[in-house]
Amino acid sequence: MSKAAILLVEDDDRLAGLIKKGLEEKGYAVTQSFDGKMGLRIFEGGGFDLVITDLILPKINGLDLCKTIREKDKHIPIIMLTALGTTDDKVEGFDAGADDYLVKPFDFRELLVRIKTLLKRAGLQRIEQEDPILHYADLEINKDQKKVFRSGVEISLTPKEYSLLEYMVRNPEKVLSREEISRDVWGVNFDTGTNFIDVYINYLRKKVDKPFNSKLIHTRSGMGFILQQQ
Repeated sequence: MSKAAILLVEDDDRLAGLIKKGLEEKGYAVTQSFDGKMGLRIFEGGGFDLVITDLILPKINGLDLCKTIREKDKHIPIIMLTALGTTDDKVEGFDAGADDYLVKPFDFRELLVRIKTLLKRAGLQRIEQEDPILHYADLEINKDQKKVFRSGVEISLTPKEYSLLEYMVRNPEKVLSREEISRDVWGVNFDTGTNFIDVYINYLRKKVDKPFNSKLIHTRSGMGFILQQQ
């Protein structure tokens, strides 16, 4: 079986060379670009299974590149590389459409784990055959159109807010720990010292619960979060 085709957009020659060499040794086909504009042009040529992009790039920065790629392909996995590692930086990257966020310097083995996890998840999504509509209480999610409604009112969500809500609707009335959410929604185990999951839960509450009479997203102190009618 042939390995996945990866687009690598990184302007640091040395780092890009090390990543490309390491991935090719593992059997991946890697196409390299040193700026965002050329990276987008190469991506538009098609045929890629995953994108790895730096945040700070010449011509088109990583955030704008990520947003444009996500507009063109809703499902391709995107890993963002950056030296900026605060919770706000990560949230900004996820909101741009990134699936994962790796802070420099990083262990190459960790990058490999992230790639394998995201490619596996993308493969499962491609073969998934089920009703495109998910329901819980007065929530409705159209998976094909990536649209969310509550009591018939459309709710605008960022890509990661959508993924988190879909995960909760798929697991209703079950306490979901932060570890489970980070593993199953983001595909990796994140540093427990950051509070990005709580940030996203709060984002969802403002959009999904606050405008409506009944609340669906609840916190279980010391345990996690649950989607439940009360």
